Amino acid sequence: MTSALTRDRRRIHSTARRVFGHDSLLPGQEETTLALLHGHDVLLVSPTGSGKSLTYQLAGLLLGGCTVVVSPLLALQQDQIDGLEAAAPDIRAARLSSAESESERAAVLERLAEGTLDFLFLSPEQLTNPSVRTALADAGPRLVAVDEAHCVSAWGHDFRPDYFRLGDLIAALGSPRVVAMTATAAPPVRRDIVERLALADHETIVMGFERDNIALEVARCVTPDDQWAAVLDTVDEAAGGGGSGIVYCRTRKDTERYSAALAERGHRPVTYHAGLGRRRRDDAHRAFMDGTADVIVATSAFGMGIDKPDVRFVIHADVPESPDTYYQEVGRAGRDGKPSRALLVYRPENLSLGRFFSTPVPARADVAAVLAAVAAAEAADGPAAGTDPRVVAAHSPFGVRKTGRLLGLLRLARDAGLDADGVSVDTLVDAVVQRAEGQRALDRSRVDMMRSYAETTRCRADFLLAYFGEEHEGRCGRCGHCDNCHSGLAEERRPDADVTFEIGDQVRHPEFGEGTVTDLQDDRVTVLFEQVGYRTLAMALIDDQGLLEPV
Repeated sequence: MTSALTRDRRRIHSTARRVFGHDSLLPGQEETTLALLHGHDVLLVSPTGSGKSLTYQLAGLLLGGCTVVVSPLLALQQDQIDGLEAAAPDIRAARLSSAESESERAAVLERLAEGTLDFLFLSPEQLTNPSVRTALADAGPRLVAVDEAHCVSAWGHDFRPDYFRLGDLIAALGSPRVVAMTATAAPPVRRDIVERLALADHETIVMGFERDNIALEVARCVTPDDQWAAVLDTVDEAAGGGGSGIVYCRTRKDTERYSAALAERGHRPVTYHAGLGRRRRDDAHRAFMDGTADVIVATSAFGMGIDKPDVRFVIHADVPESPDTYYQEVGRAGRDGKPSRALLVYRPENLSLGRFFSTPVPARADVAAVLAAVAAAEAADGPAAGTDPRVVAAHSPFGVRKTGRLLGLLRLARDAGLDADGVSVDTLVDAVVQRAEGQRALDRSRVDMMRSYAETTRCRADFLLAYFGEEHEGRCGRCGHCDNCHSGLAEERRPDADVTFEIGDQVRHPEFGEGTVTDLQDDRVTVLFEQVGYRTLAMALIDDQGLLEPV
């Protein structure tokens, strides 16, 4: 007799073939869809280009009802809607966002109430709208998909206060099944996502981070002129092989400068950054996607959710703020599986940019003002109002975004064990400022990890995999195609039978506090500490002084 598991697998593959035209599934897609069908929540960590969206699309259609997709960017939401409609014209998808008129929003909510929507895309901010949340709860979605789920985590490289309340907001919809998806998440970030979203009876599915078709390279430069030439010359060289490319810059000014220089060299570049109007950004996005432009020069504002198969090169003109950001952006190359290049142009002086952009520590007076606003909101509208950034901002001298960030820090302080009842305002302010200082230390330690990546003689792919708590399988720490492997600098990793720690171990340091082991080498161990971020410690010193003990 055919088992229920076999029948579900057949249903998954049949739907993938009939609706989306896929004769086979990529690793992780079947496992994730099966887990959702069997009542589990899922955290799916899978590289860019690995088809994460298909998992919620398959599960949503098979579960029935409306699937709610929480996604941070309007352009990303529209791309996913367009992709769904192109693949299967019978699928009914819509969006709720600030881009729609009141009449358009009303029409979408009416379709939701009538049960004529298969997928509804919205941002976290839309979920904070009481009328939207009520309409969703009445519709009773069977599945909620959280895209870019690392934004939930204060440990993550792109923490967003708007994401912080998602767990509570989703629970208010009737506790539907949840699939949280991200391309980059180290083990501590994974645990935080599970906790913040309150994933129930969950499965964590982690697909390999290796991208064997992307050759990782670093060009070390001494002067700004060297840096400038390295970027332009590499575009000239890489563009000769066809396809398209991305040049990432840290500042808007540099995107304009590089774009103008590339145009003078005969390329067809477009520029993309948050300072441009929506129409110009949309035009640049469209030109790059349809091939009118062969290079897009952008800040990190570009690229989330981009599905363009023929990106042959990704060049970072400056050092990005973290390995998380770097690997996510590098992953936009070679999505068709063909050989591609990823070049980091490294000048040590540029590391100061990463430190400049690190999380600021709020002024004590600002924290006190928001705490007063919380008290006013709770007095006017009840205890729940004190956690809603929109409500609190109405009593605060700051906008919703800044108010939300300070509320997030307050919640982190409370989650760390601070009992807000009966403590003084000064104690609360101290706790919030301390949390912000911890966030800044974490951000700056990620900049230091980028320095380590740029200067390592180790296999570059192995370095990045270790950062995410993964290892090369059967390759002894050598990818064979990065610049260090090609030059012979990268040595094979020799298994050590006498292992003191393992990746993922919880440890305690007398000065740095508690942390998680993220990487092991013959003579050193890297730990992500809750208070100070990433630290790499010499194994000999650890052994001699007993610096790390298991928690």
